[in-house]
Amino acid sequence: MRALTGLDLPAGSPGGSVELLADLYLGTAPLVDADAFMLAPATPVPATSPERAGAAPILLDVPGKQLDGEGFWNYVADLAKVVGHRFTAADYDVLHLQHLTFGATPALLRAFPGHPCVALVHGTDVLFAADHPTQAEVLRQTAETADMVVVPTTAMSARLRRFTDIPAKRIAHIPWGIPDHLLTAPADRQPGRQGTFRVLYAGRLTAEKAPAELFQALAELDGVELTLAAPESEYAALTARADLSRVHHLGWLSRPQLWSEFDRHDLLVVPSTRLEAFGLVAVEAQARGLPVLYRPVDGLTEVLGVSAQAVSANGGGSIPAAVQRLRRDPHALADLREQGLVNAARFPLSQTARLLTELSASLTT
Repeated sequence: MRALTGLDLPAGSPGGSVELLADLYLGTAPLVDADAFMLAPATPVPATSPERAGAAPILLDVPGKQLDGEGFWNYVADLAKVVGHRFTAADYDVLHLQHLTFGATPALLRAFPGHPCVALVHGTDVLFAADHPTQAEVLRQTAETADMVVVPTTAMSARLRRFTDIPAKRIAHIPWGIPDHLLTAPADRQPGRQGTFRVLYAGRLTAEKAPAELFQALAELDGVELTLAAPESEYAALTARADLSRVHHLGWLSRPQLWSEFDRHDLLVVPSTRLEAFGLVAVEAQARGLPVLYRPVDGLTEVLGVSAQAVSANGGGSIPAAVQRLRRDPHALADLREQGLVNAARFPLSQTARLLTELSASLTT
């Protein structure tokens, strides 16, 4: 069973969908047999991650990417033309649509009409569908066309059905997963300076994931050292809205670099204010023995539950206050560490790949 898949993002872009694409389809030992494409970046991106050696995405040079209106559909037509020229339908048993929205999905469907296809739902799909009428239209068209739609959590299924009346029998629940070796390799916990509680945020700095005022408040806490692992351009934009002079910024890290940072910190904060499709970074942190504190939004609540510390502003709590409580309570941190390890073990990436392959094979027999 061979798949064709892709993302209309420049190679090297940050984001969970890019990491999942790399984990499943790229590297020296891909878990799913496939060809995967991305857009050619404006400047070459160096290979910084050893585990990314080997298979790399096929780069397509298609300009004009946008989100709305006639310009979006013109871009999709151009991308579909390039995809149709570069790939041959007979070489692939199934299409894996990495989103229900954005340009790669309608381009693949136009280039190979009637081909068996599985669509994967990410949190950005429903968020962009809510904010962009064109993307809402793409989501509905994809849901109507795809043979099966894969959701990583039941919360994503419920959100999806706000936009489309797709029947339940065409929705499959397959949780995302983390690399299996994270579940077996022991963490190399590295103690910090005496009296310093090291808090880490890792991810995009979009408004729904990382409120600027929260980072400023955390950085001002006595005894707390806040570190952000995030894209350079997004961090620069964030500094224009908040005083982050006491924040340590690491830039966007490779996966092994991020895993090492998990070992150097005492707590990961996941302050998303809107839904998360799954929360891969949080589960990876748990696998390395790093306790997690999060807002209980849809998706995260289902994946993390009581294995992480939930803080709800509606319940009168606050993330800075919770950080201070955990800083003073090593027993609570130890308990979260143990529960996190157990929770992470539920989500091996090999299981994700196996279930996705089995689902794909069922469409071609």
